[in-house]
Amino acid sequence: MRLFKTIQRKLFGSTPTYDGVGGGRRSLAWVVGNPGAVAALLFSQNELRAKSRDLVRRNAWASAALEAYVSNAVGTGIKPQAMIADPVIREQIQSLWRDWTEVADASGLTDFYGQQALACRAMLEGGEALIRIRFRRPEDGLPVAMQLQVLEPEHLPVTLNTTADSGNVIRAGIEFDALGRRVAYHLYRNHPEDGFLAPMSSSTGLSTVRVDATEIIHLFRPLRPGQIRGEPWLARALVKLHELDQYDDAELVRKKTAAMFAGFITRLSPEDNLVGEGLTDANGVALAGLEPGTLQILEPGEDIKFSQPADVGASYSDFLRMQFRAVAAAMGVTYEQLTGDLTQVNYSSIRAGLLEFRRRVEAIQHGVLVHQMCRPIWQAWMDQAVIEGALKLPGYTLGNVSQRRTYLACKWIPQGWQWVDPQKEFGAMVTAIRAGLLSRSEAISSFGYDAEDIDREIAADNARADSLGLVFESDPRHDKPGVTFTPTNSAASTANSATSAENL
Repeated sequence: MRLFKTIQRKLFGSTPTYDGVGGGRRSLAWVVGNPGAVAALLFSQNELRAKSRDLVRRNAWASAALEAYVSNAVGTGIKPQAMIADPVIREQIQSLWRDWTEVADASGLTDFYGQQALACRAMLEGGEALIRIRFRRPEDGLPVAMQLQVLEPEHLPVTLNTTADSGNVIRAGIEFDALGRRVAYHLYRNHPEDGFLAPMSSSTGLSTVRVDATEIIHLFRPLRPGQIRGEPWLARALVKLHELDQYDDAELVRKKTAAMFAGFITRLSPEDNLVGEGLTDANGVALAGLEPGTLQILEPGEDIKFSQPADVGASYSDFLRMQFRAVAAAMGVTYEQLTGDLTQVNYSSIRAGLLEFRRRVEAIQHGVLVHQMCRPIWQAWMDQAVIEGALKLPGYTLGNVSQRRTYLACKWIPQGWQWVDPQKEFGAMVTAIRAGLLSRSEAISSFGYDAEDIDREIAADNARADSLGLVFESDPRHDKPGVTFTPTNSAASTANSATSAENL
């Protein structure tokens, strides 16, 4: 190290190239480490996860931030739209998928889109989530013999680091082959923190079981190249949120004490009591009551002093606002979503904040939720449906890669965004469509709907209106200048004939 510093001084002089380098007065106490992506979480992940879960349980702001992220990233669900060209096959796939989503949860508590929200919340709170694909028997009567089980990351022991009998390396509970591919996960049979609630027999207990990687979906947000385990999303806000919680609680107690208007009576002769008041209780404490409208006359030798708790004045709200902005930045949400405070926003400011937040959410939707969770589940579901004959797809075999890829093509559509001023946003969208800069399908997809479903609904609505002789201002077929729309159905013709007869 001394030789290195000597070479550094000769090359660059005594002044460091960067301000953060060196041992000056300002950097003297700045002691840093540089662990790798795996080692950084090896000894800290369990503690970070435990503190994150504790904050979410007790702290309203931490819980609100997680709920805001889940409701925006998943909402009512990220739904698939098959891209196969044949409309008949496409409708068969979509229909079977809709039936299966109702029974996708192995626990029977929600549907597939509810599992998306559950897995997303587990990822935010604990840093990662595990989804196990469970293949079922034909006699279970499922539309497709497959279900999903969402597991918390505690089932995957971060301390399991060894070499398997096959020579594969096991790091943080994940088994890798010689090429660095994930081949298996070593999972606890029961949650390790369930204690006496978990069966502790020799066949279960806290022993691990090897599960093939094709049956496990490991959901987490990678922040560094080479990272294999997830980091809780509250990691950068844990200390500040904990301190803010204590500070706010202390302020509440201070206000409560001040509102009680507590007073203290002192006597020169404590042994003398006034008409029974001031007698000590079982604990030896003497108390005197004060009721509204009381004019208390003090005896000679007595004096009263009132408590005067310190008041932070107007700085309390400003201080909390600045601290919450730092917490919101650390958690990746807006200040308004974290606190629910909308007192200092206008249309422009809240729209700018929401646009930035939505870009961040869309990156998580497509780069994490869709890529790591939705796509593998869709592929496993399609394979299982073809194997058991629930879908008849000509040429769909594992060996026919190109044809199989054609069938697996899918577009995942998240729930649409609700804008601050829909009239302005829809006006801009209509202008973009008319200018050829945006398709109707893409515009409809941005609201979380399937364009084909919308077109079928519009056609059905128009046919029903025509059959009943109804004309609505919302029907764009009547807005063209110089064109008069005349219903051709018998009901409308009968109504027109009756009107003409009355006029005669």
